[in-house]
Amino acid sequence: MNQQPPLQKRRDKLVIMADILQITRKGALKTQILYKANLSFEQLKQYLNVLTATDMLKKTRRKKREVYEVTPKGLEFLKTHREIMDFLNQDAEGNSQVPSESVIVTAKKEVN
Repeated sequence: MNQQPPLQKRRDKLVIMADILQITRKGALKTQILYKANLSFEQLKQYLNVLTATDMLKKTRRKKREVYEVTPKGLEFLKTHREIMDFLNQDAEGNSQVPSESVIVTAKKEVN
């Protein structure tokens, strides 16, 4: 989920929001979001409030359970966020400045 450079330890709020929206693309329970986004319960409540208040996430009921689903507005946010992250990770020639996960794993294996 996390699209930030691998050396950064903390995620910013927009990355966390994008993670939550990605997790809820097919619908997810609050506990599923909590674990997959690696948030505390208090953090999750705050983000769910913001995302539902801005109509990027909706809460529905399925079989007596509250399920969160991304809305079209949330999908548009995800698309724009991905474009911005891709743009920021490119140099002047359009090449990625941040190595992909596979490059990092390969480099670690070569060092060992």
